[in-house]
Amino acid sequence: MIAGAAEMLAGLAVPAILVDPDGALTQVNLAAENFLNASQQALRERGWSAAFGPDSAVEGLVSRARSEGGGCAAYDVPLQFSGGRTARADVLVSPVGEAPEWLTVAFQTRSVATLVDRQVHQQGAARSAVGVAAMLAHEIKNPLSGIRGAAQLLASGIDSDGRELTDLIVAEVDRIAKLVDRMESFTDTRPMKLRPENIHEILGHVRRVAERGFAADAVIRERYDPSLPLVAANRDALVQVFLNLLKNAAEASGRKGRIWITTAYRPGLKVRAGGAATPVSLPLEVRIIDNGPGVDGDLVDHVFEPFVTTKRGGSGLGLALVAKIVAEHGGVVEYDRAGEPEETIFRVLLPVTRESGEPA
Repeated sequence: MIAGAAEMLAGLAVPAILVDPDGALTQVNLAAENFLNASQQALRERGWSAAFGPDSAVEGLVSRARSEGGGCAAYDVPLQFSGGRTARADVLVSPVGEAPEWLTVAFQTRSVATLVDRQVHQQGAARSAVGVAAMLAHEIKNPLSGIRGAAQLLASGIDSDGRELTDLIVAEVDRIAKLVDRMESFTDTRPMKLRPENIHEILGHVRRVAERGFAADAVIRERYDPSLPLVAANRDALVQVFLNLLKNAAEASGRKGRIWITTAYRPGLKVRAGGAATPVSLPLEVRIIDNGPGVDGDLVDHVFEPFVTTKRGGSGLGLALVAKIVAEHGGVVEYDRAGEPEETIFRVLLPVTRESGEPA
């Protein structure tokens, strides 16, 4: 279990550290070395003092998690490094699976200053979910199939009252299996095959699906820029992105809610997306707008992180998957509240391509 956790931490893009039962920092991934400006060897030998001054907030969180016997998290924590540098980060402390005396400490740097910073955080959150999803899918799906099979065997030899209970077991197992299947969407890290696509054809298909299903009671309007160039896209993946965003809009706005799908060309916007060495132009803008109440204020900065949701019974994976797919297209997805009266806006910015498939 511990070896698996250490291996998972090594592959994460977010800074993460494995802490043993005695409080020693035993495994430090490359992202953590860069963030803390301290080597793994120094952190092993000197502990948190290799990165922070005395009485750091991080040590306090680790002590709290250990004393309470569970995980804890603090958001937008001011960090004072030994060399005088400061930063703000979310700090998440979690026990390791079946070895809860071991802890992982993960940092997600905070910034609301620029679009570029937010894009990096979205990709970090999605990549963090890759390791979590792979581990949980493996650990959960095998016993689930055994539980389902046992319940079906029991059903063949009991009365109707007993079968009602076994049917409930099977239904709950199937529900959990569907959740795990969604989590497995994060584990496929192969490069997407992209080809030139007409974004309006994709959006038209998504609208037809929505109007025949989850958005049948909503009023959907389009406002398109007819002269948009092609986008380099995986059609099925972008369909999934906009279906997720439209479903969120339909659920937020309720019956007879109003939803707008707009496109525009913004030639001046360039960001350093996906860790690129030079700024990349993302001129193609798609917005999904609804007249719902929006996200709670304390969740705004975490809306694309896995397992963050305000929906009753929601998994918190839909928007994290959106962020992952958009990032794999070299793009950016943003949440905003604007207008008078205020509306909820999800903005997707994508690079464009020529007919040949070469970037424009």
